[in-house]
Amino acid sequence: MNGAESLIAAAVSCGIEVCLANPGTTELPLVNAMDSVPGLRGILCLHENVATGAADGYARMAGKPAMCLLHTGPGLANGLTNLHNARRANSPIVNVIGEHASWHRDTDPLLASNIAHLAGWASHHVATCTSPEHIAIDMAGAVNAAWQSGGQIATLIFPHDFQLAPVETTSSVALEATKNTFSPERVGAAAKALKASKTALLLGGEGLSKTGLRLAGRTAAATNSELICDTFFSRMERGVDAPAVRKLPYFPDEALALTGQYERVIIVGTRRPVAFFGYPGMPSFMTSDEQTVLLTGADEDTLGALQALVDELDAPDEIRSSSGGVPDRQTGKLDATTLSLTIARLQPDNAIMMDEALTVGIPYFEASGCAPNFSHLMLTGGAIGQGPSSATGAAIACPDRKVINFQSDGCGAYSVQALWTQARENLDVLTIIANNQSYNILNVEMQRAGLQEPGPIARSMAGLDNPGLEWAKIGEGMGVPSVRVDNVADLEKAIERTLAEKGPRLIEAVMS
Repeated sequence: MNGAESLIAAAVSCGIEVCLANPGTTELPLVNAMDSVPGLRGILCLHENVATGAADGYARMAGKPAMCLLHTGPGLANGLTNLHNARRANSPIVNVIGEHASWHRDTDPLLASNIAHLAGWASHHVATCTSPEHIAIDMAGAVNAAWQSGGQIATLIFPHDFQLAPVETTSSVALEATKNTFSPERVGAAAKALKASKTALLLGGEGLSKTGLRLAGRTAAATNSELICDTFFSRMERGVDAPAVRKLPYFPDEALALTGQYERVIIVGTRRPVAFFGYPGMPSFMTSDEQTVLLTGADEDTLGALQALVDELDAPDEIRSSSGGVPDRQTGKLDATTLSLTIARLQPDNAIMMDEALTVGIPYFEASGCAPNFSHLMLTGGAIGQGPSSATGAAIACPDRKVINFQSDGCGAYSVQALWTQARENLDVLTIIANNQSYNILNVEMQRAGLQEPGPIARSMAGLDNPGLEWAKIGEGMGVPSVRVDNVADLEKAIERTLAEKGPRLIEAVMS
Protein backbone atom coordinates (compact mmCIF):
# COMPACT_ATOMS: atom_id res chain seq x y z
CA MET A 1 0.00 0.00 0.00
CA ASN A 2 1.27 3.47 -0.81
CA GLY A 3 0.38 6.77 0.83
CA ALA A 4 -2.41 7.58 -1.62
CA GLU A 5 -4.05 4.21 -1.05
CA SER A 6 -3.68 4.69 2.70
CA LEU A 7 -5.55 8.01 2.49
CA ILE A 8 -8.38 6.57 0.39
CA ALA A 9 -8.73 3.59 2.72
CA ALA A 10 -8.85 5.94 5.71
CA ALA A 11 -11.48 8.10 4.04
CA VAL A 12 -13.68 5.07 3.33
CA SER A 13 -13.28 3.77 6.87
CA CYS A 14 -14.41 7.20 8.14
CA GLY A 15 -17.61 6.98 6.11
CA ILE A 16 -16.62 9.07 3.07
CA GLU A 17 -18.40 7.68 0.01
CA VAL A 18 -18.03 10.38 -2.66
CA CYS A 19 -15.05 12.30 -4.04
CA LEU A 20 -15.79 15.40 -6.17
CA ALA A 21 -12.61 15.88 -8.15
CA ASN A 22 -10.77 18.18 -10.50
CA PRO A 23 -7.32 16.59 -10.26
CA GLY A 24 -3.96 17.41 -11.82
CA THR A 25 -0.51 15.84 -11.95
CA THR A 26 0.12 16.13 -8.21
CA GLU A 27 -3.06 14.15 -7.47
CA LEU A 28 -2.61 11.28 -9.98
CA PRO A 29 -1.58 8.75 -7.29
CA LEU A 30 -4.85 9.51 -5.49
CA VAL A 31 -6.80 9.09 -8.73
CA ASN A 32 -5.16 5.69 -9.30
CA ALA A 33 -5.81 4.72 -5.68
CA MET A 34 -9.57 5.02 -6.25
CA ASP A 35 -9.26 2.02 -8.59
CA SER A 36 -7.20 -0.08 -6.19
CA VAL A 37 -9.11 0.73 -2.98
CA PRO A 38 -12.87 0.06 -3.25
CA GLY A 39 -15.59 2.14 -1.67
CA LEU A 40 -15.08 5.69 -2.93
CA ARG A 41 -17.08 7.03 -5.89
CA GLY A 42 -14.97 9.44 -7.91
CA ILE A 43 -16.90 12.13 -9.83
CA LEU A 44 -15.13 14.45 -12.26
CA CYS A 45 -16.07 18.14 -12.30
CA LEU A 46 -14.96 20.54 -15.05
CA HIS A 47 -14.25 23.34 -12.58
CA GLU A 48 -13.20 23.35 -8.95
CA ASN A 49 -16.10 25.62 -7.96
CA VAL A 50 -18.45 22.93 -9.23
CA ALA A 51 -16.65 20.35 -7.08
CA THR A 52 -16.83 22.43 -3.90
CA GLY A 53 -20.43 23.49 -4.58
CA ALA A 54 -21.44 19.88 -5.24
CA ALA A 55 -19.79 18.87 -1.97
CA ASP A 56 -21.92 21.51 -0.25
CA GLY A 57 -25.17 20.25 -1.80
CA TYR A 58 -24.21 16.67 -1.02
CA ALA A 59 -23.51 17.49 2.63
CA ARG A 60 -26.78 19.36 3.06
CA MET A 61 -28.83 16.41 1.77
CA ALA A 62 -26.72 13.43 2.88
CA GLY A 63 -25.93 14.90 6.28
CA LYS A 64 -22.28 13.89 6.01
CA PRO A 65 -19.15 15.11 4.25
CA ALA A 66 -17.93 14.39 0.76
CA MET A 67 -14.28 14.70 -0.21
CA CYS A 68 -13.06 17.31 -2.67
CA LEU A 69 -9.86 16.53 -4.56
CA LEU A 70 -8.27 19.73 -5.92
CA HIS A 71 -5.03 20.59 -7.73
CA THR A 72 -2.52 22.65 -5.74
CA GLY A 73 -3.15 26.21 -4.60
CA PRO A 74 -4.70 27.59 -7.82
CA GLY A 75 -7.17 24.70 -7.91
CA LEU A 76 -8.16 25.41 -4.33
CA ALA A 77 -8.45 29.12 -5.15
CA ASN A 78 -10.88 28.30 -7.98
CA GLY A 79 -13.10 26.49 -5.50
CA LEU A 80 -13.03 29.04 -2.69
CA THR A 81 -16.25 30.81 -3.66
CA ASN A 82 -18.44 27.81 -2.97
CA LEU A 83 -16.35 26.88 0.06
CA HIS A 84 -17.31 30.32 1.38
CA ASN A 85 -20.97 29.49 0.74
CA ALA A 86 -20.56 26.04 2.30
CA ARG A 87 -19.02 27.60 5.42
CA ARG A 88 -22.11 29.78 5.81
CA ALA A 89 -24.29 26.68 5.36
CA ASN A 90 -22.35 24.78 8.05
CA SER A 91 -21.75 22.03 5.50
CA PRO A 92 -19.13 19.43 6.48
CA ILE A 93 -16.56 19.08 3.68
CA VAL A 94 -13.11 17.45 3.55
CA ASN A 95 -10.73 18.94 0.97
CA VAL A 96 -7.62 17.08 -0.11
CA ILE A 97 -5.20 19.35 -1.96
CA GLY A 98 -2.27 17.91 -3.87
CA GLU A 99 1.03 19.65 -3.27
CA HIS A 100 4.43 19.49 -4.97
CA ALA A 101 6.84 16.84 -3.76
CA SER A 102 8.38 17.93 -0.46
CA TRP A 103 11.90 17.86 -1.95
CA HIS A 104 10.79 20.00 -4.93
CA ARG A 105 8.75 22.63 -3.10
CA ASP A 106 11.66 24.92 -2.15
CA THR A 107 12.60 25.47 -5.81
CA ASP A 108 9.46 27.62 -6.20
CA PRO A 109 7.92 25.78 -9.19
CA LEU A 110 5.30 27.63 -11.20
CA LEU A 111 2.28 26.21 -9.40
CA ALA A 112 3.73 26.74 -5.94
CA SER A 113 1.64 28.85 -3.55
CA ASN A 114 0.85 29.19 0.11
CA ILE A 115 -1.89 26.58 0.14
CA ALA A 116 -2.34 26.69 3.91
CA HIS A 117 -2.91 30.45 3.75
CA LEU A 118 -5.52 30.07 0.99
CA ALA A 119 -7.24 27.20 2.79
CA GLY A 120 -7.38 29.07 6.07
CA TRP A 121 -9.68 31.69 4.57
CA ALA A 122 -12.62 29.26 4.37
CA SER A 123 -11.48 26.25 6.42
CA HIS A 124 -11.79 25.67 10.13
CA HIS A 125 -9.09 22.98 10.06
CA VAL A 126 -5.95 23.01 7.91
CA ALA A 127 -3.21 20.37 8.13
CA THR A 128 -0.28 19.24 5.98
CA CYS A 129 0.82 15.60 5.77
CA THR A 130 4.39 15.44 7.06
CA SER A 131 4.94 11.66 7.06
CA PRO A 132 3.60 8.81 4.92
CA GLU A 133 3.04 6.71 8.04
CA HIS A 134 0.81 9.43 9.52
CA ILE A 135 -1.49 9.85 6.51
CA ALA A 136 -4.41 7.78 7.81
CA ILE A 137 -4.37 9.66 11.12
CA ASP A 138 -4.24 12.98 9.27
CA MET A 139 -7.25 11.99 7.19
CA ALA A 140 -9.23 10.89 10.22
CA GLY A 141 -8.37 14.20 11.87
CA ALA A 142 -9.75 16.09 8.89
CA VAL A 143 -12.98 14.09 8.89
CA ASN A 144 -13.34 14.60 12.64
CA ALA A 145 -12.85 18.33 12.20
CA ALA A 146 -15.52 18.46 9.48
CA TRP A 147 -18.06 17.04 11.94
CA GLN A 148 -17.44 19.65 14.62
CA SER A 149 -19.61 22.69 15.49
CA GLY A 150 -22.57 21.65 13.38
CA GLY A 151 -20.47 21.15 10.24
CA GLN A 152 -17.14 22.65 9.15
CA ILE A 153 -14.65 22.67 6.29
CA ALA A 154 -11.42 20.75 6.79
CA THR A 155 -8.47 20.88 4.38
CA LEU A 156 -5.61 18.37 4.17
CA ILE A 157 -2.55 19.21 2.04
CA PHE A 158 -0.88 16.09 0.62
CA PRO A 159 2.61 16.28 -0.99
CA HIS A 160 3.07 14.18 -4.12
CA ASP A 161 6.05 12.17 -2.85
CA PHE A 162 4.13 11.08 0.25
CA GLN A 163 1.33 9.83 -1.99
CA LEU A 164 3.82 7.54 -3.76
CA ALA A 165 5.72 6.43 -0.65
CA PRO A 166 5.17 2.87 0.61
CA VAL A 167 3.22 2.55 3.83
CA GLU A 168 3.92 -0.62 5.79
CA THR A 169 1.31 -0.22 8.51
CA THR A 170 -2.20 1.16 8.59
CA SER A 171 -2.89 3.48 11.50
CA SER A 172 -6.12 3.47 13.49
CA VAL A 173 -8.67 5.91 12.09
CA ALA A 174 -11.46 5.81 14.67
CA LEU A 175 -13.75 8.83 14.57
CA GLU A 176 -14.36 10.86 17.70
CA ALA A 177 -17.93 11.20 18.95
CA THR A 178 -19.22 14.76 18.88
CA LYS A 179 -21.99 16.11 21.06
CA ASN A 180 -23.34 19.63 21.02
CA THR A 181 -25.06 21.09 24.07
CA PHE A 182 -27.52 23.84 24.90
CA SER A 183 -28.03 26.18 27.84
CA PRO A 184 -30.94 25.45 30.22
CA GLU A 185 -30.69 29.07 31.37
CA ARG A 186 -31.38 30.28 27.84
CA VAL A 187 -34.34 27.91 27.57
CA GLY A 188 -35.78 29.50 30.70
CA ALA A 189 -35.20 33.01 29.34
CA ALA A 190 -36.88 32.11 26.05
CA ALA A 191 -39.88 30.60 27.85
CA LYS A 192 -40.23 33.71 29.96
CA ALA A 193 -40.14 35.95 26.87
CA LEU A 194 -42.73 33.81 25.10
CA LYS A 195 -45.12 34.05 28.04
CA ALA A 196 -44.71 37.78 28.64
CA SER A 197 -44.46 39.54 25.28
CA LYS A 198 -45.28 39.52 21.59
CA THR A 199 -42.54 37.23 20.31
CA ALA A 200 -41.15 35.65 17.16
CA LEU A 201 -38.75 32.72 16.83
CA LEU A 202 -36.11 33.32 14.12
CA LEU A 203 -35.14 29.87 12.84
CA GLY A 204 -32.08 28.57 11.02
CA GLY A 205 -29.98 25.41 10.88
CA GLU A 206 -31.59 22.44 12.64
CA GLY A 207 -34.49 24.70 13.57
CA LEU A 208 -35.63 24.34 9.95
CA SER A 209 -35.40 20.54 9.90
CA LYS A 210 -38.60 18.51 10.00
CA THR A 211 -38.21 17.86 13.73
CA GLY A 212 -37.08 21.41 14.50
CA LEU A 213 -40.01 22.97 12.67
CA ARG A 214 -42.47 20.67 14.41
CA LEU A 215 -41.10 21.66 17.83
CA ALA A 216 -40.99 25.34 16.89
CA GLY A 217 -44.53 25.09 15.51
CA ARG A 218 -45.79 23.62 18.80
CA THR A 219 -44.09 26.45 20.67
CA ALA A 220 -45.65 29.09 18.40
CA ALA A 221 -49.13 27.59 18.62
CA ALA A 222 -48.97 27.34 22.42
CA THR A 223 -47.79 30.93 22.93
CA ASN A 224 -49.44 32.72 19.99
CA SER A 225 -46.01 33.65 18.68
CA GLU A 226 -44.75 33.74 15.09
CA LEU A 227 -42.10 31.81 13.17
CA ILE A 228 -39.57 33.54 10.90
CA CYS A 229 -36.78 31.86 8.92
CA ASP A 230 -33.39 33.15 7.82
CA THR A 231 -33.36 35.00 4.52
CA PHE A 232 -30.81 32.59 3.06
CA PHE A 233 -31.14 29.26 4.85
CA SER A 234 -29.13 26.11 4.26
CA ARG A 235 -32.02 23.65 4.16
CA MET A 236 -35.67 23.93 5.14
CA GLU A 237 -38.30 21.20 5.11
CA ARG A 238 -41.40 22.82 3.62
CA GLY A 239 -44.81 22.07 2.17
CA VAL A 240 -48.37 21.30 3.24
CA ASP A 241 -47.40 19.51 6.46
CA ALA A 242 -45.04 22.23 7.73
CA PRO A 243 -45.96 25.06 10.12
CA ALA A 244 -46.52 28.56 8.80
CA VAL A 245 -43.22 30.45 8.58
CA ARG A 246 -42.47 33.97 7.31
CA LYS A 247 -39.19 34.67 5.57
CA LEU A 248 -36.97 37.51 6.80
CA PRO A 249 -36.83 40.00 3.89
CA TYR A 250 -33.57 40.70 2.08
CA PHE A 251 -33.66 44.50 2.21
CA PRO A 252 -32.99 45.95 5.69
CA ASP A 253 -35.90 48.40 5.75
CA GLU A 254 -38.31 45.55 5.06
CA ALA A 255 -36.55 43.26 7.55
CA LEU A 256 -36.71 45.93 10.25
CA ALA A 257 -40.38 46.49 9.54
CA LEU A 258 -41.00 42.80 10.19
CA THR A 259 -38.85 42.37 13.31
CA GLY A 260 -40.17 45.68 14.66
CA GLN A 261 -43.57 44.05 15.12
CA TYR A 262 -42.21 41.99 18.03
CA GLU A 263 -41.05 42.86 21.53
CA ARG A 264 -38.72 39.86 21.59
CA VAL A 265 -37.07 37.84 18.81
CA ILE A 266 -35.70 34.46 19.92
CA ILE A 267 -32.71 33.25 17.86
CA VAL A 268 -32.89 29.50 17.20
CA GLY A 269 -30.16 27.57 15.38
CA THR A 270 -28.71 30.63 13.70
CA ARG A 271 -27.21 34.02 14.51
CA ARG A 272 -28.63 37.46 15.10
CA PRO A 273 -29.70 38.74 11.68
CA VAL A 274 -27.30 41.11 9.95
CA ALA A 275 -28.03 43.30 6.92
CA PHE A 276 -26.55 41.90 3.71
CA PHE A 277 -24.73 45.19 3.08
CA GLY A 278 -24.21 48.35 5.06
CA TYR A 279 -26.79 50.87 3.85
CA PRO A 280 -26.57 54.57 4.83
CA GLY A 281 -28.92 55.37 7.67
CA MET A 282 -29.67 51.71 8.40
CA PRO A 283 -28.39 49.65 11.35
CA SER A 284 -26.27 46.56 10.77
CA PHE A 285 -28.38 44.30 12.98
CA MET A 286 -32.02 43.61 12.18
CA THR A 287 -32.97 43.20 15.84
CA SER A 288 -32.07 45.52 18.70
CA ASP A 289 -30.03 44.41 21.71
CA GLU A 290 -33.14 44.64 23.90
CA GLN A 291 -35.22 42.52 21.50
CA THR A 292 -32.74 39.70 21.01
CA VAL A 293 -32.99 36.49 23.03
CA LEU A 294 -30.51 33.75 22.07
CA LEU A 295 -31.73 30.17 22.44
CA THR A 296 -29.05 28.42 20.34
CA GLY A 297 -26.50 29.30 17.73
CA ALA A 298 -25.81 27.18 14.65
CA ASP A 299 -23.17 25.11 16.49
CA GLU A 300 -25.36 24.17 19.48
CA ASP A 301 -27.93 21.46 20.15
CA THR A 302 -30.92 23.23 18.64
CA LEU A 303 -33.25 20.22 18.67
CA GLY A 304 -32.48 19.53 22.32
CA ALA A 305 -33.12 23.16 23.22
CA LEU A 306 -36.42 23.26 21.32
CA GLN A 307 -37.58 20.05 22.98
CA ALA A 308 -36.67 21.50 26.38
CA LEU A 309 -38.60 24.67 25.49
CA VAL A 310 -41.67 22.65 24.50
CA ASP A 311 -41.44 20.75 27.80
CA GLU A 312 -41.02 23.99 29.76
CA LEU A 313 -44.15 25.42 28.13
CA ASP A 314 -46.04 22.11 28.25
CA ALA A 315 -46.98 22.82 24.62
CA PRO A 316 -49.59 20.50 23.06
CA ASP A 317 -48.76 18.61 19.88
CA GLU A 318 -50.45 21.14 17.60
CA ILE A 319 -49.14 23.51 14.96
CA ARG A 320 -50.55 26.22 12.71
CA SER A 321 -50.02 24.90 9.19
CA SER A 322 -49.19 27.02 6.18
CA SER A 323 -52.28 28.85 4.94
CA GLY A 324 -53.56 29.08 1.40
CA GLY A 325 -53.94 26.53 -1.34
CA VAL A 326 -52.20 25.29 -4.43
CA PRO A 327 -51.50 28.22 -6.78
CA ASP A 328 -53.96 28.73 -9.60
CA ARG A 329 -53.00 27.75 -13.11
CA GLN A 330 -51.16 30.66 -14.75
CA THR A 331 -51.47 32.08 -18.25
CA GLY A 332 -49.80 34.75 -20.34
CA LYS A 333 -46.25 36.00 -20.37
CA LEU A 334 -43.44 34.92 -18.11
CA ASP A 335 -42.52 37.17 -15.23
CA ALA A 336 -41.30 36.55 -11.68
CA THR A 337 -44.80 35.86 -10.37
CA THR A 338 -46.08 33.57 -13.13
CA LEU A 339 -42.81 31.64 -13.24
CA SER A 340 -42.72 31.11 -9.45
CA LEU A 341 -46.40 30.15 -9.25
CA THR A 342 -46.10 27.68 -12.13
CA ILE A 343 -43.10 25.93 -10.60
CA ALA A 344 -44.76 25.79 -7.17
CA ARG A 345 -47.93 24.31 -8.65
CA LEU A 346 -46.18 21.60 -10.66
CA GLN A 347 -43.26 20.54 -8.47
CA PRO A 348 -43.64 16.89 -7.38
CA ASP A 349 -43.90 15.46 -3.88
CA ASN A 350 -40.57 14.95 -2.08
CA ALA A 351 -38.64 17.14 -4.51
CA ILE A 352 -35.42 18.93 -3.63
CA MET A 353 -35.55 22.58 -4.67
CA MET A 354 -32.22 24.40 -5.10
CA ASP A 355 -33.25 28.04 -5.27
CA GLU A 356 -30.80 30.59 -6.70
CA ALA A 357 -33.31 32.63 -8.66
CA LEU A 358 -32.68 35.80 -6.60
CA THR A 359 -34.93 38.68 -7.71
CA VAL A 360 -36.87 36.53 -10.17
CA GLY A 361 -37.55 33.98 -7.44
CA ILE A 362 -38.79 36.37 -4.74
CA PRO A 363 -42.46 35.27 -5.13
CA TYR A 364 -41.50 31.59 -4.96
CA PHE A 365 -41.24 31.25 -1.17
CA GLU A 366 -44.81 32.35 -0.55
CA ALA A 367 -46.13 30.55 -3.63
CA SER A 368 -44.65 27.22 -2.54
CA GLY A 369 -45.97 27.26 1.04
CA CYS A 370 -48.66 24.71 0.22
CA ALA A 371 -46.74 22.73 -2.39
CA PRO A 372 -46.23 19.01 -1.77
CA ASN A 373 -43.62 18.41 0.93
CA PHE A 374 -40.10 19.25 -0.26
CA SER A 375 -36.59 20.17 0.84
CA HIS A 376 -35.72 23.80 0.05
CA LEU A 377 -32.04 24.75 -0.38
CA MET A 378 -30.83 28.29 -0.96
CA LEU A 379 -27.74 30.37 -1.71
CA THR A 380 -26.17 30.73 1.73
CA GLY A 381 -23.09 32.93 1.56
CA GLY A 382 -24.14 35.46 -1.06
CA ALA A 383 -21.40 34.41 -3.51
CA ILE A 384 -23.39 33.59 -6.65
CA GLY A 385 -22.91 30.43 -8.68
CA GLN A 386 -23.93 27.99 -5.95
CA GLY A 387 -27.13 26.71 -7.53
CA PRO A 388 -26.09 24.37 -10.38
CA SER A 389 -23.24 22.94 -8.33
CA SER A 390 -25.24 22.33 -5.15
CA ALA A 391 -28.09 20.83 -7.18
CA THR A 392 -25.54 18.40 -8.61
CA GLY A 393 -24.39 17.35 -5.15
CA ALA A 394 -27.97 17.03 -3.88
CA ALA A 395 -28.78 14.67 -6.75
CA ILE A 396 -25.71 12.56 -5.95
CA ALA A 397 -26.81 12.33 -2.31
CA CYS A 398 -30.47 11.54 -3.12
CA PRO A 399 -30.68 9.65 -6.44
CA ASP A 400 -34.30 8.65 -5.77
CA ARG A 401 -35.54 12.25 -5.51
CA LYS A 402 -36.19 14.80 -8.26
CA VAL A 403 -33.95 17.87 -7.93
CA ILE A 404 -35.17 21.17 -9.38
CA ASN A 405 -32.63 23.97 -9.72
CA PHE A 406 -34.61 27.23 -9.99
CA GLN A 407 -31.83 29.40 -11.33
CA SER A 408 -31.22 32.96 -12.50
CA ASP A 409 -29.19 33.40 -15.66
CA GLY A 410 -26.48 35.62 -14.20
CA CYS A 411 -25.78 33.29 -11.27
CA GLY A 412 -25.94 30.19 -13.45
CA ALA A 413 -23.18 31.46 -15.71
CA TYR A 414 -20.74 31.23 -12.79
CA SER A 415 -20.89 27.42 -12.61
CA VAL A 416 -22.48 26.34 -15.88
CA GLN A 417 -19.95 23.46 -16.06
CA ALA A 418 -22.10 21.63 -13.50
CA LEU A 419 -24.44 20.70 -16.35
CA TRP A 420 -21.69 18.54 -17.84
CA THR A 421 -21.27 16.57 -14.62
CA GLN A 422 -25.05 16.13 -14.42
CA ALA A 423 -25.01 14.67 -17.94
CA ARG A 424 -21.94 12.48 -17.32
CA GLU A 425 -23.44 11.01 -14.14
CA ASN A 426 -27.04 10.97 -15.49
CA LEU A 427 -28.26 12.90 -12.46
CA ASP A 428 -31.99 13.56 -12.09
CA VAL A 429 -31.80 17.37 -12.11
CA LEU A 430 -34.22 19.73 -13.83
CA THR A 431 -32.64 23.16 -14.27
CA ILE A 432 -35.09 26.00 -14.89
CA ILE A 433 -33.17 29.09 -16.01
CA ALA A 434 -34.99 32.38 -15.50
CA ASN A 435 -33.46 34.34 -18.35
CA ASN A 436 -34.05 38.06 -17.86
CA GLN A 437 -30.74 38.92 -19.59
CA SER A 438 -29.42 40.91 -16.66
CA TYR A 439 -27.92 41.00 -13.20
CA ASN A 440 -31.28 42.34 -12.11
CA ILE A 441 -30.31 42.75 -8.47
CA LEU A 442 -27.98 45.56 -9.58
CA ASN A 443 -30.84 47.30 -11.34
CA VAL A 444 -32.98 47.01 -8.21
CA GLU A 445 -30.19 48.32 -5.99
CA MET A 446 -29.60 51.30 -8.30
CA GLN A 447 -33.29 52.17 -8.21
CA ARG A 448 -33.36 51.92 -4.43
CA ALA A 449 -30.38 54.26 -4.33
CA GLY A 450 -32.37 56.80 -6.37
CA LEU A 451 -30.59 56.23 -9.72
CA GLN A 452 -33.65 56.02 -11.94
CA GLU A 453 -31.64 56.79 -15.11
CA PRO A 454 -28.18 55.18 -14.80
CA GLY A 455 -25.60 56.02 -17.44
CA PRO A 456 -24.64 53.76 -20.34
CA ILE A 457 -21.66 52.18 -18.55
CA ALA A 458 -23.72 51.44 -15.45
CA ARG A 459 -26.48 49.92 -17.59
CA SER A 460 -23.97 47.78 -19.46
CA MET A 461 -22.55 46.43 -16.19
CA ALA A 462 -25.98 45.05 -15.26
CA GLY A 463 -26.92 43.79 -18.73
CA LEU A 464 -26.42 40.28 -20.16
CA ASP A 465 -28.09 41.02 -23.49
CA ASN A 466 -25.12 41.97 -25.67
CA PRO A 467 -24.77 39.19 -26.61
CA GLY A 468 -27.55 37.28 -24.90
CA LEU A 469 -26.86 33.91 -23.30
CA GLU A 470 -28.68 31.16 -25.21
CA TRP A 471 -29.18 28.68 -22.41
CA ALA A 472 -30.92 25.97 -24.38
CA LYS A 473 -27.93 25.80 -26.69
CA ILE A 474 -25.53 25.89 -23.74
CA GLY A 475 -27.38 23.01 -22.09
CA GLU A 476 -27.34 20.93 -25.28
CA GLY A 477 -23.64 21.65 -25.65
CA MET A 478 -23.05 20.25 -22.17
CA GLY A 479 -25.01 17.10 -22.98
CA VAL A 480 -28.29 18.08 -21.28
CA PRO A 481 -31.53 17.93 -23.33
CA SER A 482 -32.85 21.49 -23.30
CA VAL A 483 -35.80 23.58 -24.45
CA ARG A 484 -36.49 27.32 -24.67
CA VAL A 485 -39.92 28.74 -23.75
CA ASP A 486 -41.24 32.29 -23.60
CA ASN A 487 -44.81 31.90 -22.27
CA VAL A 488 -46.54 30.20 -19.37
CA ALA A 489 -48.38 27.59 -21.45
CA ASP A 490 -45.18 26.30 -23.03
CA LEU A 491 -43.40 26.43 -19.67
CA GLU A 492 -46.12 24.31 -18.11
CA LYS A 493 -45.90 21.71 -20.88
CA ALA A 494 -42.10 21.63 -20.65
CA ILE A 495 -42.12 21.14 -16.86
CA GLU A 496 -44.74 18.38 -17.04
CA ARG A 497 -42.81 16.59 -19.77
CA THR A 498 -39.41 16.82 -18.08
CA LEU A 499 -40.75 15.79 -14.66
CA ALA A 500 -41.98 12.57 -16.25
CA GLU A 501 -38.45 11.80 -17.44
CA LYS A 502 -35.33 10.73 -15.56
CA GLY A 503 -31.94 12.33 -16.01
CA PRO A 504 -30.77 15.91 -16.47
CA ARG A 505 -32.95 18.40 -18.30
CA LEU A 506 -32.90 22.18 -18.81
CA ILE A 507 -35.69 24.66 -19.47
CA GLU A 508 -34.75 28.17 -20.51
CA ALA A 509 -37.61 30.46 -19.46
CA VAL A 510 -37.29 33.76 -21.32
CA MET A 511 -38.72 36.53 -19.14
CA SER A 512 -40.88 39.34 -20.45
